[in-house]
Amino acid sequence: MESTKIKMYPHENLLRDWAKPPTTTEDQRCSNAENVVRNAINAFPGLKNHDIEVFTQGSYRNGTNVRKESDVDICVCCKDVFFSELPSDMSWSNAGIVDADYTYIQFKDDVGKALRNYLGDQAVKRGKKAFDLHENTYRVDADVVPAFEHRRYYVQNGQLAWLSGTELHPDDGGRIINWPHHNYENGTEKNRLANTRFKKLVRVLKNLRNVMADHGIDAAEPIPSYLIECLVWNVPNDLFGNAEYVDDLRSVLIHLYEYTKADTTCFEWGEVNELKYLFRTTQPWTREVVNQFVISAWNYAELGG
Repeated sequence: MESTKIKMYPHENLLRDWAKPPTTTEDQRCSNAENVVRNAINAFPGLKNHDIEVFTQGSYRNGTNVRKESDVDICVCCKDVFFSELPSDMSWSNAGIVDADYTYIQFKDDVGKALRNYLGDQAVKRGKKAFDLHENTYRVDADVVPAFEHRRYYVQNGQLAWLSGTELHPDDGGRIINWPHHNYENGTEKNRLANTRFKKLVRVLKNLRNVMADHGIDAAEPIPSYLIECLVWNVPNDLFGNAEYVDDLRSVLIHLYEYTKADTTCFEWGEVNELKYLFRTTQPWTREVVNQFVISAWNYAELGG
């Protein structure tokens, strides 16, 4: 049987193509989706008295999206009601926090009503975590994520302060805390320090993962896009910026392989936001799965030659 493996040579031309962001047309359709959601929220009377921030998040906002990731995540965050995370020796009353009358479930229902009022019932589907807006010729498919602000409190110079993130509660239970603004800011600074290669190498590795998955490489399937972004984040800046992209990819994969062989060498690794550990029991992935993916990616791309 003839192999279906993609022809990886010449490496450099292929990798430089993979490093490019999606087209301007796709970028505009993503922007259109964000504007539609913002207009829907602004037009809904039930949300007018709340402090609402609408923003893109995930790979599109971070500038690490690839052509296969054509949808966009849009967060609708209510900021006048929040979930809190306090130091162990602090109480709500110490922090001046009181119960709110407006619940997260009420907010998610209101966001759903706002979207349906503006776009029609057929264009909006409610999921456990988000509302799916079906794409058309004007906008891409979008996941609209309702969230309350999440505040992680700390004391600095005797004053109470907090870090601002987002928190959502899926319909089937649990809580998900994210730090989208920290992801964006840290990734932007990392890209500057890594000779503008950080985001390019994230896109290269995402495209490599996608091709491997399309051709039945099992090690590629458990690796989500955000994990790839976090893995490349943990590669030292001085390993980027070689004359050839293929040498950057070799450096990235070698570093990831060496440091994910054992728990001890990557135990302190963080997500791009540096507010969540990358390899702890709360994560849906493991160090072992990542190490196997790195080995498979190296072999599939024939980087040893």
